[in-house]
Amino acid sequence: MKLYGVVGWKNAGKTGLMERLVTEISGRGFSVSTVKHAHHVFDVDQPGKDSYRHRQAGATEVLLASRKRFALMHELRDTPEPILDDLLGKLSPVDLVLIEGYKRDAHPKVEAHRAETGNPLIAPDDPTIHAVASDTALTLDRPVFDLNDTGAIADFILSEVGL
Repeated sequence: MKLYGVVGWKNAGKTGLMERLVTEISGRGFSVSTVKHAHHVFDVDQPGKDSYRHRQAGATEVLLASRKRFALMHELRDTPEPILDDLLGKLSPVDLVLIEGYKRDAHPKVEAHRAETGNPLIAPDDPTIHAVASDTALTLDRPVFDLNDTGAIADFILSEVGL
């Protein structure tokens, strides 16, 4: 599977860019999966539901399935957070996996940047960031795209990964 990341500081436009890239790239006939890193505690289940009750009772994994989808919830129970490579091994094969976050990992990335956040660019100090998608003009030693030019960003990513 080919990998490409989208990184940036909070409110930089990462999730919107990810959503547009999935739509654009899958619309071109490629299969796409995503991985999203969260820095906070999250829950995909709801208190009171059977699967939630199973986890609360102590189950390490709960697989919830229907004829439309399935979800596997795995409780870490004070074990270390899995590394990205281990998580990628749980995905079914696709043409491209887009990764939101995991900015310290070695896969190639595009940085989403919005000037209004006031955050500095990550790219100048990170050679794994191959391009920047920004809402303002920038002069860098790598390609800079308009944050909203999804087609051009998708072209760049697909070219980078050989698709």
